[in-house]
Order: sequence, then structure tokens, then C-alpha cells
Amino acid sequence: MLGTYVEELGALGETPDGMYRFMYDEAWQQARDALLRWIDDAGLEGRVDAVGNVFGRLPGSGDGVVLTGSHVDTVPSGGKYDGALGVVGGLAALAALRAQHGTPVRTLEVVALCEEESSRFPANFFGTRGMLGLIAPDEPDRLRDREGVLLADAMRQAGLDPAAVASAERHDLRAFLELHIEQGRVLADEGVDVGLVEVIPGIAWETVTVRGRQDHAGATPMDLRRDALQAAAQMAREITTAVEQEGRPAVVTTGRWTVEPGQPSIVPGLARFSVDLRHPDLGVRDRLLDTVHRICATVAERHGVEVEIVRDKDEEPATMDADLLDVLRGSAEECGASWRRMPSGAGHDSQLMASRVPTAMVFVPSVEGRSHTPAEYTSPADCVRGASVLATALHHLAW
Repeated sequence: MLGTYVEELGALGETPDGMYRFMYDEAWQQARDALLRWIDDAGLEGRVDAVGNVFGRLPGSGDGVVLTGSHVDTVPSGGKYDGALGVVGGLAALAALRAQHGTPVRTLEVVALCEEESSRFPANFFGTRGMLGLIAPDEPDRLRDREGVLLADAMRQAGLDPAAVASAERHDLRAFLELHIEQGRVLADEGVDVGLVEVIPGIAWETVTVRGRQDHAGATPMDLRRDALQAAAQMAREITTAVEQEGRPAVVTTGRWTVEPGQPSIVPGLARFSVDLRHPDLGVRDRLLDTVHRICATVAERHGVEVEIVRDKDEEPATMDADLLDVLRGSAEECGASWRRMPSGAGHDSQLMASRVPTAMVFVPSVEGRSHTPAEYTSPADCVRGASVLATALHHLAW
């Protein structure tokens, strides 16, 4: 069943260049509808909340809800396991628990959260923020995607009412467990079955804009140029070197670039690049950000250009719940799975959920550590093992 879920969900939004499934687009709506069918087939109660989160509910006899799940939106040219495994693994776990144990004491729900990746709208963790009551009232009428589509209009196209966003807020959650692929190679390299995530890193996204002078590529001597791209490239190289010298687990990526006017015969007058800086220690992350800013200012002066830095995202590290980690550890041992404690290198819905709800994550290996690529793959055996550990933990928490 789990393998079928992975493959069928992975076909929705799949292209020769990888997965493209963005919040509220056609592929996302197809995924929502497929999940609702599978939820019904599993004997669970399905529903979609005001922001588009999809739920499958196994009602319990007592108060409170234990929630599990992840997200189904993807990065551009992504893979079929990131996020999706946590959703279909949670669904398979609830279906098995219902069949084997009947009615739980505490209600169980599986959720497919929306817009974890910010691939379409600058609305990171939109689904989780909706559940926690953290969406600003003006967001649907303010945020637009790269094509200029208003978030509110996209919601209406998906059958949702942007005026009802506040109704997605929840106050009945007692715990959240997220099954996820590691997206790195620690488990694969060490031959460990599952990872128990202790901390999710603090993440800062910044956009660096460098303004030089646009000139003729043939008639402007090298020593008289104010080439925005060369200055930006020097900044990126020195930033990378500084973070490399800091060592693990510090990481930085300069993955998005814009060059204007972008012609072979013109010295670039503008270059813009992104900085994604991560570290599980907020103090270290912020110290490295200071280094980034100092490097940019120094290089700009050296090249005679102007530089502007804008903060796009600022997420603090999140520590997972110790008691839930103990439940996951015991569940892994019950399932005969080897385990290790570890930090997450990536950001997840769990980091925001942990600010309000006891939260923990369990990782399964990614082959060769690949993720955010069509080459992303986790073996069927590892998928099933992760879902089994999750189901065992949910049984302990709900019965």
C-alpha cells in the first residue's frame, strides 16, 4: 500500500525535469483529491481546512489529537519523497492502526500541509501557520507568485475562501510527529536505519543586490569597470570560504542569481544573488551573518559598486521534544531498527509546530543523500521501516 501511495502521488506533477507541484496549482489539487480518496478508502474521516491542509482522522474516545504528516508541495525540479513520504507514511500508519486496534483513546490525524517550500508564494509554512493562527489577515490579498497571481485568487481557484483563513486555527493538538527523508547522507553513509532529530537549524535567507555601472564590453578597459557580476561573484566566493572555515554543521548556499542586462556585449550593471545560511546554534548563525555582511561591504568598496542586503527569512532553531524522542527511540527498538540522534540540516514544518506543540521528527535514509532533485530516492524497505516506527510511536501515544 505504501509503495503504491508513493508512486501514484509521485506521478502528480511529475515532468521529465522532476516534480513541479506548487500550492493550489493543478497538480496540487490532484494530489489533494487523491489523498481524500485514499483517506476514505482507509476508513478515516477526510476533510480540507480553510487554507488547504488535508486531514484524515481516526476519532478517539478521549480528548486531544495526536497529529502526524508532512507536506505535498515540492521545490521546482524536486523529487517524489520530500514531504510526501511523511504524508503517505502517516496515512498507511493510521490505516494499519485502525485495522489492528480499532478506536484509540486519543484521536489520531494525518495531515498534508501546504506551502512548506515557498515554491509558489512567499508564504513559508502557510499550512502550519494557519493551524497555529499565525497568518496575517492581509496575506491572501497581499502576496503574489512570480506570475503576479494573487494568493487570494489562487485560493479561490482551488475552492477555498480566503476570508475564512482564521478558521484553520487549532487548539486541540497534543503532539506532532513528522516522518521525513533525511535529505542528507549521514544515515546512508553510517548504515543506520532511522535518525531521531534533536534540533532543526536556524535559517536565514537574504538577497544581496549589487549595483555597478553598465558599459560596453569591448570599449571599456578592465581597470575602469564597475562590473556588478564580478563583485557579486567575489562576495559569494568569500562568503562560501568563510562558512567552509567554520566547519560542520554550518552551511551556506548562493543558489539564485539574476544578472542585468544579461547580454554578452554589456558589462553587467546589476547582479543579485540569494544567501541561504543555516546553523543549529542561533549565536553561531548570527555571527556568520555578520561575517557575510562585512564581506559584502568590503568587496563592494574594493570594486567601486553599491551593495544592498535584504532579509527574506529568519527562522530560529527548534529543539524537538525530549519525551517524544524517547517514544520514537523505544519504537525504533521495538521494530528492530538501528537509530541515532542527529540534527536536521533542512527546515521543516516541525520547527514551527514545535513553538506551540510537543514535536519530534524521525528520518529515514536518502540514497546518496540526494534530495531537492529528481534523483531523490529512498528504498521501499526504508520507507516501510520508517512508517512502522511511526505507527508504533502513534500506538504508544494514542492507546
